[in-house]
Amino acid sequence: MSAMSSNWDRRSVLRAAAGLAALGPLAACGSNNGRSGGGSSGKSIKQYFHAYGEAGVEDALKRYAKGYDKAAVNTQWITSADYESKLFSALLTDNAPDVFEFHPQIQLIKSGQVADLSDIIDPVKSDFNPADIASHTVDGKIYGVRMIDDPQFFFYRKSVLEKAKIQPPTTLDELIEAAAKLTTGKVKGLFIGNDLHAVINPLIWSSGADTLDAKNQIAYHTEGVKEGIKKMRQLFTSGHLLLDAPTDYWDPSAIVQGLTPIQFCGMWAMPVMQKALGDDLGIFPFPKVTDSGKQSVTNGGWSMFVNAKGKNADLAKEYVKWLWIEQKKYQEDFALSYGFHIPPRTSIAATATKLKTGLPAEGVKLFNDFGHFDNIGWTQAMITALEDVFANCVRKNGDPEAALDQADTTVNRELKKLFG
Repeated sequence: MSAMSSNWDRRSVLRAAAGLAALGPLAACGSNNGRSGGGSSGKSIKQYFHAYGEAGVEDALKRYAKGYDKAAVNTQWITSADYESKLFSALLTDNAPDVFEFHPQIQLIKSGQVADLSDIIDPVKSDFNPADIASHTVDGKIYGVRMIDDPQFFFYRKSVLEKAKIQPPTTLDELIEAAAKLTTGKVKGLFIGNDLHAVINPLIWSSGADTLDAKNQIAYHTEGVKEGIKKMRQLFTSGHLLLDAPTDYWDPSAIVQGLTPIQFCGMWAMPVMQKALGDDLGIFPFPKVTDSGKQSVTNGGWSMFVNAKGKNADLAKEYVKWLWIEQKKYQEDFALSYGFHIPPRTSIAATATKLKTGLPAEGVKLFNDFGHFDNIGWTQAMITALEDVFANCVRKNGDPEAALDQADTTVNRELKKLFG
């Protein structure tokens, strides 16, 4: 994720993908920023972005587009909560975008919806984080250009933990204990999001497991994950977890407004938190769940795709190459001037002075040491299956083994469709 109002949850963003064929025609698509650039070519392309929360992002994207002289670039800026549904609805119509931001997803590739971008990425492939290349690659072809990487971890108020004589937790048990000690009156000890979905994958990774293994087989159904789910149930029922916050985990309001001293959030919100809290801010990764587990950091982010079924696919590829491959000054500006994001281009990341010291540097280190990237084969149906496990076992008191068995049925069905 990225932006504070954008990374509302990668899982919810992808929700529309599962029902792509069932969606109806596109309704009004949000504000139309008009055309930019284009010179006298008479050509035009349309690009879709969700409404980032950081101030200045919309103006920046319009400014970049205005610099393109081979076509007029029409930018659709779509309310975050509506982005996925409007994007997938639009892709079924003649009003479809030529270029759009989204996350790597194998269904888009299998359906021929997104174009192979290997030819424009291969010349600079070695300058991208290898994990970003891998998460966008199917059968040796690269689909999508990564724009930003967005690590997510726990932010905490140093002074509050010090006063309570609490060290930053390294295990889930310690996190649960800390939440209990830090809960006072209206202040809850911990906030991990209103729907809890943001921590599903970190819980799996910190249990020593994964969503899928290297052979695209189920890897999440382990004793460690079951133990983690039970501990999450304990936390959920403890009364020490902030629930129904005014905004979700992607927004820093909960910790900034003093509703909690520990909040799960993304690096994109770090400048806002630092402005409000100064040096009284620290970070730590999702703690390990079991002795055999390892602390983990979710890497969210956004990527640019070309609509292979659009009327202007070749022109759209040229534009994507120009902006997200050639214009490194714009790429750096996008990553570092509107919240903090890690540039996926290693040459840009190497000179990113804003990320070299202090808390941003700590965030980069956690990203490098504990980061996990998108698995392009982990589909929306699979994501929803594990969301259901959380709903049944954390919010309710369901049996984790039975719930995971049910998830296995859905996931295996999906795997058979995708990989045989």
